[in-house]
Amino acid sequence: MLPLIVIRPEPGCTATVSAAHAAGLDPHGFPLFAVVARSWQAPPPDQFDALLLGSANALRAAGPGLAALRHLPAYCVGETTAAAAREAGLNVAATGRGGLQGALALLAPEHRRLLRLAGEERVPLSLPDGVTMTERVVYASRPQPMPPELAALLTRPALVALHSGEAAHHFAAECVRLGLRRALHSLCVLAPRVASAAGPGWRELAVAAEASDAALLALARQMCQEP
Repeated sequence: MLPLIVIRPEPGCTATVSAAHAAGLDPHGFPLFAVVARSWQAPPPDQFDALLLGSANALRAAGPGLAALRHLPAYCVGETTAAAAREAGLNVAATGRGGLQGALALLAPEHRRLLRLAGEERVPLSLPDGVTMTERVVYASRPQPMPPELAALLTRPALVALHSGEAAHHFAAECVRLGLRRALHSLCVLAPRVASAAGPGWRELAVAAEASDAALLALARQMCQEP
């Protein structure tokens, strides 16, 4: 079985590694990003009907500014973000599947003015008719150099899980910097845009059936079986 390499930031890296262990895979966690809070100011909450949340990191990094927004219902990208929202004292109106765009399809008629708490790197969204959105950047994911332990592991074939376009760019760049052969390694990625960011030359590249960790790990189980 090929080893599965997970490079997303903590605490998501540990969560994915734990789920991969439970699925019978051979995961190795090497977070190549560090999440840092960004300075921001919450706009007047009466200007909005609901929050839009694409990552639990937004809640962890929001700091005191989140307090004034806790009365707003939250639309979350997935269950992990929804759990973090409830832990932060928010009322979760709906939880999407297949990315944040899917959560927009679940908007209640009275929720037309959205406040999106997001990271520096974020997915562009297409808003439904009559819906407006204001964005506030509350965190950034800072790329970290590949540690020697991971570079040594990548001298042999491996499967790498990529959760974002930023992760794909950084992993590909680190392979070039360290002289690691792309043709040795396979990639399982969360969405088509992540596949585009990874570029060509990999042994195999496949996209999960939907933008969720569960779907990504289901794909990894198929790909980790060596010929």
